[in-house]
Amino acid sequence: MALCQIPVGDDPAENLEQVRRALARAEGADLAVFPEAVPVRFGNDLTAVAEPLEQGFAGELRKLAREHGTALIAGVFEPAGDGRVYNTAVAIDASGRPVGAYRKIHLFDAFGDRESARVAPGDAPVVVELAGARIGLITCYDVRFPELARALVDRGAQVLVIIAAWAQGVFKEEHWTTLVRARAIENTTWVVAVDKAPDRTRPPEGGPGGVGRSMLIDPMGTVVADLGPFPAVRVAEIDQEVTERVRRILPSLQHRRPDAY
Repeated sequence: MALCQIPVGDDPAENLEQVRRALARAEGADLAVFPEAVPVRFGNDLTAVAEPLEQGFAGELRKLAREHGTALIAGVFEPAGDGRVYNTAVAIDASGRPVGAYRKIHLFDAFGDRESARVAPGDAPVVVELAGARIGLITCYDVRFPELARALVDRGAQVLVIIAAWAQGVFKEEHWTTLVRARAIENTTWVVAVDKAPDRTRPPEGGPGGVGRSMLIDPMGTVVADLGPFPAVRVAEIDQEVTERVRRILPSLQHRRPDAY
């Protein structure tokens, strides 16, 4: 698993080059995970970069996955048909074939921002088969809604992948690190949480984007990797036997009481 904490700027061509460089550094990984909103950072005209998943930026991601022989997950934008866009996490296998896409359900109308003015909401959880695992997809603000993560696990997700362009602000980094660990602990599952590298130039709407701190977290809540505050690529292993071991000693999913609540 490669956690690709790249910077994202205003030029889609430069951002695509960042993906290319990260994939080269992730050589040998089965899956590379990139942040939310890779074509262009928030604060730009998102409709200008929104394209069908078979074309444009997502099409270039397919070529790069095939070229490097590495499956990938990344955030892109699709036209929504009402003047807004979908904030979409796309999953592409190592042959360049798209295997699924998740449209962000919960929109960031908080901390002074209104994502819903630019982005239309999705309406369904998505689990994809990728790199030998069943992966549940979560985007940024979605992580504040534990019912989505639980719905993905109930649909058979073995790993939760959270992509983000987490807005900076007071206590925001603390929220990020706490929430992504909580989703691992309460679901006794691996979590791959990849944020963009912190944006230290022009602040987009709602404050500068990205706090970094991309993390790989095991089913017990142990932080196996933490990429800190700078651009970085880290390759680490996910061992599904750890999930089985944790669930034997901590069978909390089996102890749920849907008859009582």
